[in-house]
Amino acid sequence: MAERAAEAEAGVEVDALSKHYKVHKRPPGTLAALRSLWSRSYETVRAVDGLSFSIAPGERVGFLGPNGAGKTTTLKVLSGLLYPTQGQVRVAGHTPQQREVRFLKRITLVMGQKQQLLWDLPPSETYALNRAIYDVSRGDFEATMKELTELLDLGPLLGKPTRQLSLGERMKCELAAALLHRPRVLFLDEPTIGLDVNMQAAMRDFIRAYNERHGATVILTSHYMADVLALCPRVIVIDKGKLLYDGDLKALARRISPDKLVTLELRAPVAAPDLSKFGVVVEHGEHRAALRVPQTGLQAAIAGLLAALPVEDLTVVDPPLEDVMRQLFASTSASTSTSTSTGESTSTSTDAG
Repeated sequence: MAERAAEAEAGVEVDALSKHYKVHKRPPGTLAALRSLWSRSYETVRAVDGLSFSIAPGERVGFLGPNGAGKTTTLKVLSGLLYPTQGQVRVAGHTPQQREVRFLKRITLVMGQKQQLLWDLPPSETYALNRAIYDVSRGDFEATMKELTELLDLGPLLGKPTRQLSLGERMKCELAAALLHRPRVLFLDEPTIGLDVNMQAAMRDFIRAYNERHGATVILTSHYMADVLALCPRVIVIDKGKLLYDGDLKALARRISPDKLVTLELRAPVAAPDLSKFGVVVEHGEHRAALRVPQTGLQAAIAGLLAALPVEDLTVVDPPLEDVMRQLFASTSASTSTSTSTGESTSTSTDAG
């Protein structure tokens, strides 16, 4: 009964969330530094600005945006590390900034560039410390350790000092440390950063297995689009602290870039004009070419290519997600520039003291 109740409260609700910072701005130089002792100019930076979304228990959601979009700030507010300037946030049935013990036992925050492992001690020592911090019973601790050791292949790593582990090995141990208390909500901020492709795949498999086994809610930020494609049917995209898109990942790709990418392996060279009859040429080599073809004319284009050209092999795929995101952010930047030119600006203030 308690387990089912915990699952029901493992969702995330964000309503008009804003997080603003007051930043001191001054020109360089000694005179400017002295002047700032009496009078300072400030700029209000809107890291998150009126953000709203809802995530159901057990969902895996990609939280995407360019650098500086407000992703990490939002995750820190959701985990209770930062207070919101405005708006309401509920995570697993709790208000994060209150930092209740029951709330902290239900969440975890994994940041790819931060570590909690004790540097000169083996990971097993960190795990023992976390067991005490989270007040995990000996039986639950041993059962969870057995499960995590099997899923992540931790056996050879548990007794080595952390400083002797490779980056990939440390990240596996970091993830295990963050999951020892079996959290219901996982905030994963770049969990595969710096890992090789094999280790990235292993981490993705583990996150999916944990989600499916425990019904945990997963919010993932990553600049590796392979992580998002493999794990997240739904994406929330933000830029400059504002919501750009919330919905199905495939629907986003169709909306931003409705064309298909047709790649050809050719038995003999083909001139670019002969290819352009069937679509927009995006790659042209002696024995390889790629075309962007509208979805509505795909069948006719494929039939024409096979009939008219020396095609050895042909593949049809959606445009890379990186290209879709690039187009989305480019269109947003263009609209923002237009708004700024019509008079919209960041607020500033001057304090004298």
